[in-house]
Amino acid sequence: MSCPGARLLADKHGCRLRTHRRPPRSSDRIQAKRGGSPLSLPNPAVFRDKNLGLTDVSSALVKKYEDTKIKFLEDYYRVEQHNALVFSADIQLPDDLAYIASQQVEYRDPDDTSDLYPGKSDRYNGISQAGYLTYGHLPMETHCFDPEKLAELELDIVVLGAPFDTGISYKPGSRFGPDAIRQGTRKFAPAYSPYREGFNVWNNWAKIVDCGNVPMTPLDNRIALDQLYRSERAILNHSTTKSNPGKYPRFLTLGGDHTISYSGIRAAHEKFGKVSVLHFDAHLDTVNPYYMNPNVTEYAALNHGTYLYWAHRKGWTAGNNIHAGLRGWYENRGDPGRDYSESKFAKIMARDVDKIGVQGIIDKIKQRLGNSPVYISFDIDVLDPPSAPGTGSLEPGGWSSRELLEIIDGLAGLYVVGADVTEVSPWGDSTNDVTSIMAGEVARSILGLMVLTPVGQRSVLSR
Repeated sequence: MSCPGARLLADKHGCRLRTHRRPPRSSDRIQAKRGGSPLSLPNPAVFRDKNLGLTDVSSALVKKYEDTKIKFLEDYYRVEQHNALVFSADIQLPDDLAYIASQQVEYRDPDDTSDLYPGKSDRYNGISQAGYLTYGHLPMETHCFDPEKLAELELDIVVLGAPFDTGISYKPGSRFGPDAIRQGTRKFAPAYSPYREGFNVWNNWAKIVDCGNVPMTPLDNRIALDQLYRSERAILNHSTTKSNPGKYPRFLTLGGDHTISYSGIRAAHEKFGKVSVLHFDAHLDTVNPYYMNPNVTEYAALNHGTYLYWAHRKGWTAGNNIHAGLRGWYENRGDPGRDYSESKFAKIMARDVDKIGVQGIIDKIKQRLGNSPVYISFDIDVLDPPSAPGTGSLEPGGWSSRELLEIIDGLAGLYVVGADVTEVSPWGDSTNDVTSIMAGEVARSILGLMVLTPVGQRSVLSR
């Protein structure tokens, strides 16, 4: 019997699919960029050979594979033609290769756990689901706010969570945002940027740590926001590592509803003076609460739609602030005018990307902010709903994920002194965690801006 194609084998039962094992590829070898030699693991996997004793699995496989002189493309997938159809012809592996692959694996030193330490860019180490839940598998610091141990910590940039959503006006749930964003970065590794050659946020001069979530009471917004402010203030008053080419540490806060920017701007102002706010959002958030309701209490007047009004009124923000991505309808006719007269914000509308393009938006932001100390206040609803469905106040017509990341990455050189990523509500997210993953990517781009430009020194690396 003749069967059409090398992957079909003729026997007494007719034509059946031939099964085989794929030979190890040369590219499967773990290579280190140190002299081009294979990376020598401190505790390699081994198997017990009846003649050789304990044998390194990877070395044995590679040697056997090379001894066969198999050329992957030419031999393993030898091309044959049959009735105008192209089939791939497989070859049989030597028995000793199959033997090595089938043996039980152990480790030379069962007490050596060095290969289990998280943080290595090794997908075969199970890193994505290993260790504690931190942002991007960053080192976890549990004593960031312990006054007796804080001084002992080494840090340059801190990621912290703000589980707070009692300043929200529509759908709650963003108090669960910090951990959702962290979960969205499970697949992160100390990898290199595909857009900045040789740039790695993780493996750079900065010691970046995750300090966990700040304890914030859900019962009193005044106390909760003060708890966050004192936490961020403690970070900014900390010393930096010796490798830091700048002078001051910075923080990136994962929200939480957008009211938390109030605390971050306050802490940044104390350290750096008046800060210029770069506000990514679908909505103004500079609304004068007394135009909405003249009888509103002072307690209720501070929320996720008014915090920028209060920040400027208290003298914390400069006169060259800017919104990016606006498209939400105004609640009051005079809101756009008061936005500038009372809070000094220029505006970039979401539809401006169709008029001036991504580069035009980047240029406008840089021109507006100049060399000022910048606080980035980011609301995930700046994105179009399909890119970020898990948020409380969706607005159609936002920027795509590609446009947004291109804009943020194009801001290299900004003097970013603090930032937040807010309004992620995992209960409204897709089953594939689209919003959480997107927020994690935004945070990585913002961390990249901080690494590119240390506080106190202009960046030498431009886009």
